[in-house]
This record gives sequence, C-alpha cells and structure tokens, in this order.
Amino acid sequence: MGYSGRVEYAEERKIRSRNTNIYRLAHWPIWIWVFFLAPGPLTFSLFDRGFHWANSVWLAAVLIGTGIAGLNAQLPGCEHRPYILRFDEDRPNPLYRKVCYTFAWNALLNFALLNMAGLVYAVVTGAWRLKQIYWYCYSPLCALILLLGILGKLPRVGRSTQGEGIERRYFYGTVWSVAIAQTVLLVLWKTLPETRTGSLIKLAAFVAALAITGSAAYHGLLPRTRPIVPGEIMISD
Repeated sequence: MGYSGRVEYAEERKIRSRNTNIYRLAHWPIWIWVFFLAPGPLTFSLFDRGFHWANSVWLAAVLIGTGIAGLNAQLPGCEHRPYILRFDEDRPNPLYRKVCYTFAWNALLNFALLNMAGLVYAVVTGAWRLKQIYWYCYSPLCALILLLGILGKLPRVGRSTQGEGIERRYFYGTVWSVAIAQTVLLVLWKTLPETRTGSLIKLAAFVAALAITGSAAYHGLLPRTRPIVPGEIMISD
C-alpha cells in the first residue's frame, strides 16, 4: 500500500512457548498506569495539585484489580503463554484484551486531544481553561472511545486477532508519540508561565513532538512499529 518503511518477517521472529514470570511482571505496571488514568478529572488534579487521598484510594483499587487479573493471566503480556502465534490467523480476540486495549486507547487519545484543545483555547483567547475542559469534555470523549471499543472499531480490540501484524504498530506508534509529547508538555507546563506566548510555545512543542515521533513510528524506526510481513509464526504482546 505504498509503505516504504522497515518491516519484520514473521518467520524470523523467535518463538517462545511460555512467558517468564519476569516478562509477565514487567507488563503489570503498564496496565496499572492505563487504569489509574481512567478517571480523567481526578488524574488532572494529580498533575495540577499533587497526590491526595482520592488518588491513593483509586490507586489501591487499581493495584488490587490489575494484580488479581495479572495473576489469573487476564492482562495482555501477563498470560502464562503468548495468546497470538500467527498474526494472520482468524482467532477470537479474548474479552480481557478488548477491555484493556480499549482503556489504553482512551488513556492515549483522550488526554492528548483535551490537552491539545486546552492549548489551542489558551493561544486563541489568552485564558487557561484546561480544568474546565477536562471536567466537561473528558467523560463524553471517554464514552465515545469506549463505544468504539465495544464495536471493535479500534486497533487490537476487534472480534478477531487476524490483523494483529499491522494493528500492533498503530497502537505502539501512538504510545510512543503520545508518551513523548505528553512528557514534553508536562515539563513545559511546569516551567513556562500561563501566558499566551507560553501557551503558544507549549502548543508548538506538543505538535512537533507528536509529528516527529509519529513520523518515526510510521517508518518503523521505533520498537514494535514495523509491520509484520505475512509468512510464518509470530509472537505478540
């Protein structure tokens, strides 16, 4: 389809029959973070005012819930053995994968879009209204993303795992782009004043980080962002 970046060949991927305990444990913090971010306004207050009792209660609930799910192999990457072996196999996508990746997409898209909206608003009006934007817009956008997940319209949450070889690169490409851009924005948010000029610098840096990292992911220059060419067996998280 005109793609000119790097690719991976399925037959060259190392096959493993089981996931080690260290491998499983390493994936647990990912899902702690995903579900800890789920209540957006609460998360915004964390970055705005610092850790408080509500964050502690929610973190404890997430630790318990994800810990139980991980021990029972109900988190992606925490399975006793890889679920997906052939990327083009029409295999049912388990419910836990659909749920986890749907909430992961919410964590990636919702915060990035709302932060972008807040920056644009600040640049245009000179006023900082990000708290209000999170309060009124986070839940509707979260509901929309969850609905898309329920309908199987997001990468890695469909009925089948058949497109995994391509869909995984969309997911990890977004992870790289948003994580780096959000980190840059957080640093600038803490260091620059809430002026129109400061907001313009933040917006420019945020968009640039998204564009540069997204381009690198598109060309397969970042880990797990290369399409897997049809062939033999593969392992996927």
